[in-house]
Amino acid sequence: MHSPENRVEGPEPISTGIAGLDHILVGGLPSERLYLVEGTPGAGKTTLALNFLLAGRDRGESGLYITLSETSNELNAAAASHGWSLDGIDLFELVEQEDFGNDNEQTLLHPSEVELGETVRGIIAQVQEANPSRVVLDSLSELRLLAQNPLRYRRQILALKHFFAKRNCTVLILDDRTAEPGDLQLHSIAHGVISLEHSASDFGSERRRLRVIKLRGLKYRGGYHDFTIERGGLRIYPRLVASEHHREFDSAPISTGLAELDALLGNGLTPGTNTLLSGPAGVGKTTTAVRCLLSSLERGDKAAYYLFDERISTLLSRCAALGMDLSPYIESGQLDLRQIDPAELSPGEFAGAVQSAVEEDDARMVVIDSLNAYLHAMPSDNFLVLQMHELLSYLSQQGIVSLMILGQHGVTGELRSDVDISYLADTVMLLRFFEAKGTVRKSMAVIKTRTSDHERTIREFSIDRAGIRIGQPLTAFEQILSGNPRYANGSTPLLDDN
Repeated sequence: MHSPENRVEGPEPISTGIAGLDHILVGGLPSERLYLVEGTPGAGKTTLALNFLLAGRDRGESGLYITLSETSNELNAAAASHGWSLDGIDLFELVEQEDFGNDNEQTLLHPSEVELGETVRGIIAQVQEANPSRVVLDSLSELRLLAQNPLRYRRQILALKHFFAKRNCTVLILDDRTAEPGDLQLHSIAHGVISLEHSASDFGSERRRLRVIKLRGLKYRGGYHDFTIERGGLRIYPRLVASEHHREFDSAPISTGLAELDALLGNGLTPGTNTLLSGPAGVGKTTTAVRCLLSSLERGDKAAYYLFDERISTLLSRCAALGMDLSPYIESGQLDLRQIDPAELSPGEFAGAVQSAVEEDDARMVVIDSLNAYLHAMPSDNFLVLQMHELLSYLSQQGIVSLMILGQHGVTGELRSDVDISYLADTVMLLRFFEAKGTVRKSMAVIKTRTSDHERTIREFSIDRAGIRIGQPLTAFEQILSGNPRYANGSTPLLDDN
């Protein structure tokens, strides 16, 4: 990974235990500083904090978790749900259960005046005794309630900050955002601020995202980054920045496996370009993409296929019936065929999956089937275009052949798409139905190619048990681009139905 800018001289960065977060922070958190991790309950703050302490333990660093809200049993249970053991990490419950008895009630002084001072002194005493390298304080909402007013609250936090500054330890303070909206006191005190958000959509799973609001004196990757909570901790998908990824590749065109299709495209498919196959349902977009995919697999290349629309079993049986069996390539690991549920997938998670297939599995071809379903995983059309632009730019700089399928509404007449991304595509292929001699037939035409002088004709094609057959260029078409093409009797014969 390339960093957006070199780090300035300063404390050595330490790992948070989360690879994606370290990438966003350009190496990790500068050591011996105090950081604020804020988020509503359930956003993942405790999981992030445990990741942080466990990473320190693995490096031989001592860790201390001071909890004002949860019990040690609850923390151990949370760790066990991720398959972790907290052995070697000090857990300290600041308020023991017996402290809530009647004997401990204050009568002469306001309870908050005594309890706040006792709480802060308890934190300081525990840190002095354990002398940890990494500290987590969970959470500030209790201190805020005890302080009763912003001035006392800020003074106590400043006192804790100055105390920690002399201890040579890195501190995460968790906050569940119970303060008044717009209260940014802690933001100005902390060296860095990490904000976690989670929201529920009208349908599907909840979405989580993270943003680094502040990291004093250092460059980081800004903006929102999607993440999920899985067994083993947080998995963060840094926002894809195409300009940070580039590698040398051979740009010689590759064959689709069909000489007629190669001719239609100009000279086959060019690495580092993307092709959009657009047309109505049932016209043969997926079959054409699979034919190109199979040609790549037969050359020994690896590939990734992301299936949004139909079930994997349906696709495999349909392709096998057309003489394009993909099962051997899946079994050998050469083809990664994934069923994607757009209701359960965030855009960042999908981009992370594609990036992993390219950089870790060395896939040379990527197929997205289809963009219509992918659209429903996005908050809005604007985000779809921006995400797709960055993803396609990344694939281009990696030398990947990308195939995208876009279904259009309607069968004949005026066809409509959910979103127009044709301007992002390097090659656009139109697949259409047409009528001739009382029979419904299919045609394909390439209307745009940025890398070669493509054929500007229309060819009929058919799909049968032998796969795809493509005929000679037809010259007697009218109104093909209107979506309602008409074929008049010409000198070029149509494909034999037999």
